[in-house]
Amino acid sequence: MLTMYSTPWCGYCHRLKSQMDREGINYDVVDIEQDPAAAEFVMGVNGGNQTVPTLRFRDGSALTNPSIVQVKQHLATLSG
Repeated sequence: MLTMYSTPWCGYCHRLKSQMDREGINYDVVDIEQDPAAAEFVMGVNGGNQTVPTLRFRDGSALTNPSIVQVKQHLATLSG
C-alpha cells in the first residue's frame, strides 16, 4: 500500500493527489497535523522536518515531494 503524508493546506500535496488519481494509483492519505505518529515518521525520514508530501511505500521506502514520474518509477521497481 502507498501512504501519502499530507496537510490540508499543502498545495504540492493537492497537485500530487490529483496526478496520482489521474494515473489510477491507489493511496491512503494521513494528515500529519492530526496524527502525531505520522508526523514523527515524516520527521524521521526528512531530517527532523515535517516536509509534505512524503510518500511511504509498501517496502517501507519513502519519497519526499516527488514528481508523478518519480512515484511511477518507484512503484515499477517495487512490482518488478
